[in-house]
Amino acid sequence: MGATISRLARRFLPKTEIRILMVGLDASGKTTILYKLKLGEIVLTVPTIGFNVETVVYKNISFTVWDVGGQQKIRPLWRYYFQNSHGLIFVVDSNDRGRISEARNELHRILSDIELKDAILLVFANKQDVPNAMSVSEVADKLGLPTLKQRRWYIQSSSATSGRGLYEGKLKGRLRLQHHLPCQIG
Repeated sequence: MGATISRLARRFLPKTEIRILMVGLDASGKTTILYKLKLGEIVLTVPTIGFNVETVVYKNISFTVWDVGGQQKIRPLWRYYFQNSHGLIFVVDSNDRGRISEARNELHRILSDIELKDAILLVFANKQDVPNAMSVSEVADKLGLPTLKQRRWYIQSSSATSGRGLYEGKLKGRLRLQHHLPCQIG
């Protein structure tokens, strides 16, 4: 019965296309996340110089995800990808305590751009499978997410290599785009 309803919904509901920008510091796991979502498997990656763009389809929604390199010299170029973005995925290496303040500064800098004023924010607290990784609530606090009063955001625990948390984050991000649900930690 559920499969029949799902097929009918796909047939009669319009397909939605959403542009997502995925950024974060280098080595946070952005490209691994992108290809785990796209292909369902781990792909050997190298540091992204420039960008990767892939379309990920989930039910009636087509996400065009722009994964932009996170090296310090590339970060000023992020702003060229802001236009027409419905959502922002910010990926954080939960084990990189030495650069969490740098991640916070970059996140707040890009969120202040007028082009992203209506973009939903999904933060992947990635590498949660690594021993001694910061908890999701600690990452949220260190990024200053609770201070974002005018922004819809969600933070999701994740492990790009195992895929844990990736689909939950994608689904919850999609729901927020459609229904403007309040922020929360998960």
